[in-house]
Amino acid sequence: MRGDLDTVGRDASRVVALFRELGDRWGELQGIAPLAVLAEIKGEYDEAARRQHEGLRIARELGLEAEVAARLSGLGRLALLARDWERARELHEEARRRAAAQGYRYGEIHAEMGLALGARRSGDLAAAESYLFRIRDRHADVSSPAGDHLLHAELGFIAELRGDAPRAEAEHRRGLAIARQLAEPRALALSLEGLAGAAALAGDAERAALLLGTADAARRSVGAPLPPAERGDVDRVTATASASLGPAAFAHAFERGAQLPADPRHPGHPG
Repeated sequence: MRGDLDTVGRDASRVVALFRELGDRWGELQGIAPLAVLAEIKGEYDEAARRQHEGLRIARELGLEAEVAARLSGLGRLALLARDWERARELHEEARRRAAAQGYRYGEIHAEMGLALGARRSGDLAAAESYLFRIRDRHADVSSPAGDHLLHAELGFIAELRGDAPRAEAEHRRGLAIARQLAEPRALALSLEGLAGAAALAGDAERAALLLGTADAARRSVGAPLPPAERGDVDRVTATASASLGPAAFAHAFERGAQLPADPRHPGHPG
C-alpha cells in the first residue's frame, strides 16, 4: 500500500520459502498472492499468471473459496491486460459469484472493479459506469481508500472519454485527495495522469505535459514505470497534448514536469 515494492518482493519470497519448508500450504499462499501482484506491476505477465495459477491450485486444494475468487480476479485482470475482453469478463464474473456466495464483499468489489475496467477499456462506457456506481452505492461501508481512489480515477477517465472536461477534472481531484492520504507514488501518478487528460481535453496541453512528466517520475521513483499494456490512457493523453504543442515543446514540458513534486501538499506541485 505504501509502494515499497522492493520490500514486497523480498518479504513475500521469504514467506513462500519458509512456509513451503514447513509444508504449510495456507501460509505459502499468503506470499504467492503479493508476488503475483508485484509481477503484474512490473509488467512480467507470464510470471504473474504462473503465480496466480499456483495460488489458485492451493486455494482449491484447501477449499478456500474466498481465495479462489481472489485468484480468479487476478487472472481476469491479466486477461484484461492482454485485451482478451471476453475471457476477462468470464473470470471476473465467476470471481464475483464465488465471492458473493461466501459473503466476501471485498472480493465482490475486486471482481466488479475488474468488470468496470474491462468495460471501459473495451469501449463500453455505459457498462463501466454502471459497475462503478454499483460499487459506490452497494459497498461504500467496506470499500478501502485505495478502492475509492481507483473508483474516482475510472469515473474521471470515463468523463474524459465522453468529452466532459469539468467532470473529469472534478473526479480526478477527488481521487488526488485520497491519493494524498495514501501517500503512495503510483496512486498519486494515476490521479496526475487523469488530470493531464482533463487538461488536454480543455485545451491546456502544456499543463497536461507537465502533469504527465510528474506522474512518470513518481512511478519511476518506486521502480514501476507503466508497462506497455497499461499505457492506454497515458498514450492517448500524450498524443493529444503532443499534437497541440508539437513534439519538441511537449518533450520540454514533460521534462520540466519530471522535476516537480508529485505530492499536492508541495507548493511546486503541478496540479
